[in-house]
Amino acid sequence: MHTEIYMDANATTAVLAQAAHQAQHTMRALFGNPSSAHCSGLQARRLLDQARARAARLLGTGAGRLMFVSGATEGIQTAVLSGLCAARERRDSGHTGADLLLYGATEHKAVPESLAHWNQVLGLRLQLRAIPVDRRGLHDLQALRAMAPQAAMVCTMAANNETGVVSDLAGIEAALQHSTACWLVDCVQALGKLRLNLSATRIDYAAFSGHKLYAPKGTGLLYVRDGAPFTPLLAGGGQEQGNRSGTENMAGIAALASVLEALEDGYSFRQPAALAAFRDRLADSLRAAFPGLVFNTPFGHALPTTLNFSVPGFSSKEMLDLFDAAGVRVSAGSACSAARAQPSYVLEAMGLPAWQTESAVRMSFGPAADETFIDAACQRIANCGGALRSSGLLPPGAAIAPADGVFQLHCGDACSWLIADAASRCCIVIDPLADLLDRLVATIEGHDYQVLAVLGTRAGLAPVRAALALRLGARLQTSDPSCDGAGWPNAAAADAALADGTRVATLRLGPRWIARLPHAAANVYLLGVCVGDAVDTSAVQFAFTGHEAGTLPVDPTLAHRLAPVLQPRTLLCPALDPQGIIAASLDAAAQPGDAEAHAMELAPNEIDGFLLAHPGTLLVDVREDFEFLASPPRSWEGPQSVNVPMGRLADQIARWRLAEPGALVFVCRSGNRSERAAACLRRLGHAQAWHLGGGLAMAG
Repeated sequence: MHTEIYMDANATTAVLAQAAHQAQHTMRALFGNPSSAHCSGLQARRLLDQARARAARLLGTGAGRLMFVSGATEGIQTAVLSGLCAARERRDSGHTGADLLLYGATEHKAVPESLAHWNQVLGLRLQLRAIPVDRRGLHDLQALRAMAPQAAMVCTMAANNETGVVSDLAGIEAALQHSTACWLVDCVQALGKLRLNLSATRIDYAAFSGHKLYAPKGTGLLYVRDGAPFTPLLAGGGQEQGNRSGTENMAGIAALASVLEALEDGYSFRQPAALAAFRDRLADSLRAAFPGLVFNTPFGHALPTTLNFSVPGFSSKEMLDLFDAAGVRVSAGSACSAARAQPSYVLEAMGLPAWQTESAVRMSFGPAADETFIDAACQRIANCGGALRSSGLLPPGAAIAPADGVFQLHCGDACSWLIADAASRCCIVIDPLADLLDRLVATIEGHDYQVLAVLGTRAGLAPVRAALALRLGARLQTSDPSCDGAGWPNAAAADAALADGTRVATLRLGPRWIARLPHAAANVYLLGVCVGDAVDTSAVQFAFTGHEAGTLPVDPTLAHRLAPVLQPRTLLCPALDPQGIIAASLDAAAQPGDAEAHAMELAPNEIDGFLLAHPGTLLVDVREDFEFLASPPRSWEGPQSVNVPMGRLADQIARWRLAEPGALVFVCRSGNRSERAAACLRRLGHAQAWHLGGGLAMAG
């Protein structure tokens, strides 16, 4: 079995075995309500008091309050409410001037959003302002010192969840020396990794979350300094000495206490030096696997359990897909915002270049990691690098067999296209995008292609074409003087007649031909197959239209121009594809509605029955080559299977349209790409197209 290597501990952790045992024991044998006066209640109360005492010792809370909460978000909300209620009281009593709410620019979003929420609810109209950070991710103490006298509340982190940067808490405290602001510190990533003695500091509030350190979700702690203003977020039954109402989560608290006991014993978890050695080994493996890799945070002032890095030419999503295929769970940043597929605001605040913020990967492990775990992680990292080399995307790799056909490369909503001929090792590029130059060059060099032409369907691509030509060097066989403004090499072109008699210039690419069809402000490029040495313009397989694939089949003006020269089933390949349509045709149906989309989805528990009922089904894995190569073999009963990456799907669809396949079931990692693939086939008239809902992640 392919064991999971979980390297996303900053997002959450598995529950420690003894903690899970303690939670179960508490639910079975110590289930009393700690507010009850009978023996069962007293037993629960003793467990609660012992857990609080253990936490107080570890955190050095002194005379401060320490309450159990549901997690860091509740703790932060309570602290912010307390600080802002105090600010309102000061203002109502005539003290003015403290009108700023300060938070670190790299703070977890829970903090500024809590500040904004309570600022609005309480009607304070205070100004939120980010404390800038330097390129290392450390707070600008000079800027903080200048703003501190006007601050009502200051919020910082002990350690950053994305980068692992450890804040200079002593420096922050010094900068607040003459400020009356309440100070909240998010200590979520510090628990178990940094020594804390809270009562010896000026920190007013410190929030902790149990699930970041092997306790169950729904458990946490909030420290409130003795004398700091406090307003309960939850009022009612008066539990937690009136600090937080609601019956205590005794099973969760017992489990958290078990984790704290492991911290206190000094041997259950690895010490910082051992963790730093683990990080260095992982870093060496990453450097060896991915040439050009850059670590986004210097290790000297970061947690030894966090690595944040970027690989040139690869987006965060691509790297996450690669690692996930290999069974290594990493993150593209904060787990709370990873699904938004946006650049890291943390790295942006640090002033890092766009390619790093858009390519960042976070790899994090916990203090319970051991040598065996790190060994396995390093081996998987090496396998991931090998998969990229075998795909021709990283040098130096083994010689890669050239491929025939049409490649679609995506960057956001836009597409570049590459048409390749394996026998001649030649290709043509259409609509190169600046953000895809690295990928285009890697693909061309990895397959050892020569480039016959770099073409554009629309104006404005000349600078990008020039940049690609510079990168390709001698691989580009046409020089600028022989090309027109769209990159068409006039010297190499020959005339041919289309079906409606239109004369067009054509280029030969092995057994295929490509023709340019001028249209309004754009060029359309037609691709077909030669018959012997003759250009057969009666069978156009693809039309690269330069249009946006948002309206199907295509805009009326272009459709009117193309109809006489295309077959209804010719694939229309867009330059802009915000809806993920992939390809259209003149006879394509509209987008599938919700009911049809649901009908083409197979649940993981339905797949075996479906395959038995549809013998000969072709299982189509639409993950990228490198994901497929990094994955362990999967055994599926019955069907044939094939890997057709999304970038090759348009080419494969053209082949299927010549020889109609039977049932097709598309699969990918999460179900998103496979749903798009099945929808595309349904739109193009293939009714027997389904996809695996939830993807391989749900299939086990």
